[in-house]
Amino acid sequence: MVYAVGLMSGTSLDGVDAALVSIEENGADIQVTLVDFISAPIPPDVRDEIVDSLSVERSTVQGICSLNFKLGHLFAAAAKAVCDKANVPLSDICVIGSHGQTIWHQPEREGAFVPSTLQIGEPAVIAYETNVPVVSNFRTMDMAAGGQGAPLVPYTEWRLYRSEATSRLLQNIGGIGNVTIMPKRAKLEEVYAFDTGPGNMIIDEMCSKLFGVPYDKNGAFAARGTVNEAMLARCMSVPYIAAEPPKSTGRELFGEAFAAQMLAEYAHLSPYDQLATITMFTAKSIADSYQRFVFPHHKVDEIIVGGGGSYNDTLMNMLRDLLPGYRVLTQEDAGFSSEAKEAVAFALLAYETMNDRPSNVPSATGAKSAVILGNITTIKR
Repeated sequence: MVYAVGLMSGTSLDGVDAALVSIEENGADIQVTLVDFISAPIPPDVRDEIVDSLSVERSTVQGICSLNFKLGHLFAAAAKAVCDKANVPLSDICVIGSHGQTIWHQPEREGAFVPSTLQIGEPAVIAYETNVPVVSNFRTMDMAAGGQGAPLVPYTEWRLYRSEATSRLLQNIGGIGNVTIMPKRAKLEEVYAFDTGPGNMIIDEMCSKLFGVPYDKNGAFAARGTVNEAMLARCMSVPYIAAEPPKSTGRELFGEAFAAQMLAEYAHLSPYDQLATITMFTAKSIADSYQRFVFPHHKVDEIIVGGGGSYNDTLMNMLRDLLPGYRVLTQEDAGFSSEAKEAVAFALLAYETMNDRPSNVPSATGAKSAVILGNITTIKR
């Protein structure tokens, strides 16, 4: 049995998640157990720097360069903090897997701009501060192999959630929504996944602009509004929604610019109606993806929802209403943690990398082959 730490800073920009896990191999099976978890808030000034770095208009080379090291220190502090909380010394950690903060993700060619991705949070800083090997840049090798570099969690979901008796959809609602299709008794090559569209990102942007708060706690604001069908249809007309998998998306499409455009076009609606409609957009984009790309091909026994969106009661109620006849659960209902899921995934991916094992899923990303993910940064003193 060994310990590993996974670090994740997602598109919602709400904190650095750190998961400490134990990993034990038994033949072909890998048992991963969550030991402890923290979510370290990102300081407001650093969050503002991230938001600026995500903007084509406001980003600068100097700003991204500096932020890369600032985030490295934040990630290192989060890794130390979760180990301190669990009373596990850093010397017992075999690897730290750091997803980093996505600054840009472009899965398709656009003119002269080739498919590419950039995550920052300097791994050398994390390795130096912890004296633990760090695996980072998980997405780049999959893209080098012709994939979209996303989604990456299907491998870990296959390891942790596959069942002999139950066919599952594993829906994450973070900043972006993504789903993994897990048939019962699935072999790895039978697993596929794709980004369904927006998750919490546009909801959070609108909450910030309309109510001056970072997110809609429990969906309380959206619950006070009425869905506007014209605005919903406008949102659902985005070509990405009907595009066939494999596909991935991010803040570039469903971020600040999208929220600003919707706020301007539908300024005549009440803030509550605007937020209710955007919340329904997330729910409907998920349900629509299932109807188009999943249900015609698979019998589904249950849908397990994770990520911050699983705590939004209004969003979950909308999703259940759109999926009558299907059992819609949260990670907690299934005995797991919604908050820790992605950080746990990157701890396991890093462990696989250190053991020279591929961990992308070509059927999910579109890569030409299975590849070992990530760059290893290590230090000896």
